Amino acid sequence: MTRVTIFDMVRAALTFKDPKNYLFFTQTPNGKKAAGAFLQRLKERTTNRDKAISLGAFYQQLKAVHAFGSERPADLSRIRQPVLVVNGDQDRMVPTSNSIDMAKRFPNAELVLYEDGGHTAIFQYHEAFVKKALEFLGA
Repeated sequence: MTRVTIFDMVRAALTFKDPKNYLFFTQTPNGKKAAGAFLQRLKERTTNRDKAISLGAFYQQLKAVHAFGSERPADLSRIRQPVLVVNGDQDRMVPTSNSIDMAKRFPNAELVLYEDGGHTAIFQYHEAFVKKALEFLGA
């Protein structure tokens, strides 16, 4: 993930685009359209916005993700609660194969993969995801 993140941030700087375009969405027409809509939705709230991440915090986050990725997979077989595993089928940051593997290791998991979805498939397909999440939670 570290290499993908750095590569996409450099690519964004060179193309004068927000890194989220490359990090979180596919580069298909559908993905580009979804990225644009997502970035517009982020601007809707004008007060109480999150602060931008500092360079130090960003480095620590990448370091922690790298360390976590180097660990042995956890034994998930003892977790009996229903688990909803959601990902895009084209996630470059957290490979879709990892989500498939994780869903297989939970005894009571439901896997949802959004077609042409990147790392933020839940934002790209936010309406479908909210409906699915509410259904899963029994709400």
